[in-house]
Amino acid sequence: MKFLVIRFSSIGDIVLTTPVVRCLKQQVTNSEIHFLTKASFSTIVENNSYIDKVVLLNNNWDETILQLKQENYDYIIDLHHNLRTLRIKKALKIKSFSYNKLNIQKWLLTAFKINTLPPIHIVDRYIETVKKIGVINDGKGLDYFIPEKDCIKQNDIPAQHQFGYIGIVIGAALNTKKMPVNKLIDLCSKIDFPIILLGGKEDKENGDTIAAIDTIKIYNACGKFNLNESADLVRKAKLIITHDTGLMHIAAAFKKPILSVWGNTIPSFGMSPYFGNNQITNLHYEVKLGCRPCSKIGFNKCPKKHFKCMEQQDVSQIAKDALKLV
Repeated sequence: MKFLVIRFSSIGDIVLTTPVVRCLKQQVTNSEIHFLTKASFSTIVENNSYIDKVVLLNNNWDETILQLKQENYDYIIDLHHNLRTLRIKKALKIKSFSYNKLNIQKWLLTAFKINTLPPIHIVDRYIETVKKIGVINDGKGLDYFIPEKDCIKQNDIPAQHQFGYIGIVIGAALNTKKMPVNKLIDLCSKIDFPIILLGGKEDKENGDTIAAIDTIKIYNACGKFNLNESADLVRKAKLIITHDTGLMHIAAAFKKPILSVWGNTIPSFGMSPYFGNNQITNLHYEVKLGCRPCSKIGFNKCPKKHFKCMEQQDVSQIAKDALKLV
């Protein structure tokens, strides 16, 4: 059996597809798994031992379709389910299975606060797509594979952090998903334990501002490491405090205790940290407001201009819970 699994983006969404890939590979005899994604996200899947070939989405659609046709796939497992994947499925003309995005239910919840969403995690909705092939969820959770070349060496981080630290993810794709800098400063000031700030290059300036309150206790790693290296910092942390973002799901893949802080999005969308059948500490923090959730993705600014969902977060409680765990 030769499968084409499709998920174009983004970091967290691709990590959440890994149980499907693993279960297909392990439960379907002699299966061959190809994974189609954008080039910018290839790092996430190229080291996955359950994937036989990574196919990159080409800007030239005709070339991409021709390349895919030459592979003679038996099935398409569509875990992105949009107009572009529809185009691929129509061109290949083979049996396909697509996951239910529940867009209407999400729209009802964000627009009218009518919650008709089933209490089902997105991983289980992904798994539904392969049940007709006889594949079931093995309960092992998520996967993330780091090549040896991207493993953090001891002298890559300060000496005072080499015996244990809390990882705090300060970034997110959109601003309404992340705590403002003043709240992050308050949180870090209340945690009497070494801290490493995690994020991309775009988070470096904010990380420098936060770390300035205590440059011995807080190390700003934002923008200093690539994705796999940042994932290794997550793997080596005692626990992770994070917004609703890709590194949250990478932390779940490594079975790290997670304290997740939610702004305009909510765990009920089905994208909370996923551990399968593993019993791992997983606390989430939400401010109950009539305007939440305001979007299934997020905004650059609070639509109501007050941003209470993050400004009213109880950072004292988050710090207290973190210190209990370490």
